[in-house]
Amino acid sequence: MSVVISGIAPKSPAGRAGVLPGERLISINGNQVTDVLDYRFYMMEECVELVLQNDYRTRTVKIKKDEYDDLGLEFKTYLMDKQRSCKNKCIFCFIDQLPKGMRKSLYFKDDDDRLSFLFGNYITLTNITEEEIDRIIKLRISPVNISVHTTNPELRVRMMKNPRAGDSLRFIKKLADAGIALNCQLVLCPGINDGAELERSLRDLGQYYPALQSIASVPVGLSDHREGLFELKPYTEETAAEVIDIIERFSDEFEEKNGCRIAYPADEFFLQAKRPIPDAAYYGEFSQLENGVGLIASMKDEFENGIEDLPPSEKPVSLSIATGLAAHPFLSQLVDELGKKWHNLNCSVYAIKNDYFGNRITVAGLLTGTDLIRQLKGKPLGDRLLLPSCVLDSANEHFLDDLTPEELSRELGVPVEFVNNDGYDFINAVLGEQIV
Repeated sequence: MSVVISGIAPKSPAGRAGVLPGERLISINGNQVTDVLDYRFYMMEECVELVLQNDYRTRTVKIKKDEYDDLGLEFKTYLMDKQRSCKNKCIFCFIDQLPKGMRKSLYFKDDDDRLSFLFGNYITLTNITEEEIDRIIKLRISPVNISVHTTNPELRVRMMKNPRAGDSLRFIKKLADAGIALNCQLVLCPGINDGAELERSLRDLGQYYPALQSIASVPVGLSDHREGLFELKPYTEETAAEVIDIIERFSDEFEEKNGCRIAYPADEFFLQAKRPIPDAAYYGEFSQLENGVGLIASMKDEFENGIEDLPPSEKPVSLSIATGLAAHPFLSQLVDELGKKWHNLNCSVYAIKNDYFGNRITVAGLLTGTDLIRQLKGKPLGDRLLLPSCVLDSANEHFLDDLTPEELSRELGVPVEFVNNDGYDFINAVLGEQIV
C-alpha cells in the first residue's frame, strides 16, 4: 500500500529535500506507511529515509531534521485514507434517533481507532483486527478510549447487535497487558446494563488497573425520533440514584485499595437524581470531561478561584446567556455570584427546551439554532448573547441544524459569543473584559 502526497508545506524538511506533490509515499525508514498513525510515528527520527514512487520511477530521499519535527507532507485527507464506519447496530445509538433532513455527515457512524488516539473518539473494538491491535501496541498509541457498555459478552452482542461484540472484549486485556492506557465508557440503559450488570462491568474493568485510567457511566440519550427502534426507558430520580450508589460503592473500595476512584457517573446522573454535584477533588484528573463527567465541578472550581480576587465594580454590563435545561440552574447561580461583586451586572439566563430532538434531551451540546431563535426572539437579550461553545461543530461554523452563528445573530438582532466550559473564560465573557 501507499499514500499519495497532495502537497508540501513551504520551507519544510520535505520541501527542502525536493519531495514533490503527486508522489506516493511507500515507506519511512523501511516501514510501510498506510495512514496518519504510521506517518506520525515513523517520521519522528532525526534521520529519515523516504521511498517515493510516481508513474515513472521509484526513488529514495534522505532527510535530516530535528527530532519530532513534521516532515511537511500534506495528504488529501487527515487520516490519509477513508474514515472507518461503525458496523454495530447499538440499541441506544443516538445517530439512529436523529430526525430526517440534517446534513449528511451527521448520520455517519465512526468507529476508528485512529480517531480515538488523535481526537479522543471512543471505539467499540468490534471493527478492529488482531493485526491493528498489534499495531497499536507496537506504535504505543495511548490512550485508547473504548466504548465498553458491558463486560458480559452475551449482553454486549445483544446490545450492539454485532456477533463480534463479545469476543472483542479480549482486546481490552491485551491492550492493558501491553501497558496501553485505557479510558472506558458505559452507556447505561435502565434495566439492561445497569444494576447487577453494572457491578459486573465495574469489577471486570477494575482488574485492568493501572492501565485502566477511568470509567465513565453516562445515561442513554433518548430523542423523540425513535420510531421502530428498540424500546428504552429514560432514567428517573430513583433509578439514577441507584446508578450513583453502585458506582460510588465500587469507587470507594477502589480508592481505599489503590488511592484513586477510577469510575464516575456523568453529571446528568446527579442532576436526574437531584443530588449535589461533588467537589472538584472527587474527580481526580478530570479524565472524562468529554463524557460530561465533572464538567460542572471543574467549571465551578475555576469560577470560585477566579472570582475570589475579582475587584468590585459599578461598571454597567448588560447581556444574556442561553443554555440547556440541565445547566440552567448552575449557570444562574454563577451569574448571581458575579452580581455580588459587579453591582450593575444585568444578565438574564435562559433555559432552552430541546424541541428539535425532544424535551428529554436537556444537555446544552444538542441545542440547535432553530430552538434558540424560536425561544429567544423578542426577549430582552442585552448587548450580546453568550452560548456554550459545544453547540457548534468542530469547525465552529454550524449548529446541528446547519444554521450558522451569523444567521442566529441576524435573527435575534444581537451579537453572539461562544464560551468554553471554563470558569475563568466564563467570568471574562460575562464581564466583557480579560479580568482573570
